[in-house]
Amino acid sequence: MRDEGGGVSDGDLMRRTAEGDRDAFALVYRKYNAIVYRFARLMTGSSEAAEDIVQEVFLGLMRGAARYDAARSTLSTYLYGSTRHHIRRRLFKDRVFVPLDDSAPDLCSAPAGASAADELARQCDVRDLRRAVLALPARYREVIVLCELHDLSYADAAVAIGCAVGTVRSRLHRARQLLTQKMQRSRACALAPAQPTVRCEV
Repeated sequence: MRDEGGGVSDGDLMRRTAEGDRDAFALVYRKYNAIVYRFARLMTGSSEAAEDIVQEVFLGLMRGAARYDAARSTLSTYLYGSTRHHIRRRLFKDRVFVPLDDSAPDLCSAPAGASAADELARQCDVRDLRRAVLALPARYREVIVLCELHDLSYADAAVAIGCAVGTVRSRLHRARQLLTQKMQRSRACALAPAQPTVRCEV
């Protein structure tokens, strides 16, 4: 993979990083910090947790730069795998998901020329989708985020997760089913009329 700026491959940048070249590491960080942050935020539902994970991932990358082997995977795939490790450790430590942060829409952007009503509806749909994604078990959530939201191939997702391509396919199929069910229930609840409250007088 060639760097868009200087025509230097990721492998060369990582080799230079391992040799202590801070400028090379800065190029790697600028190139990949956004995808690491987005993956972490979609998996945790928290901007704060995602920022912490980005720091941990790139600190680990800098310290262990010599371990990266460009012949085994692309740097982006390698970083997805590292980020996944830190996400799982963070979620295990917290035990429960941190409160969902709705302040930054990171699933999709508004189409050009959308009306205020359309934008409001879109924001509600994005919020519901993010909540539904976060409600999935981690093994299903990560394949949805990697394959559907980050457009990774099944092969790259399998490398990042550390499983067979067939496992990615089966998990993604099940994840789509669960996500569809959750979204349908969410919409049904939103459309259901409010039930009157009945008071019982003794």
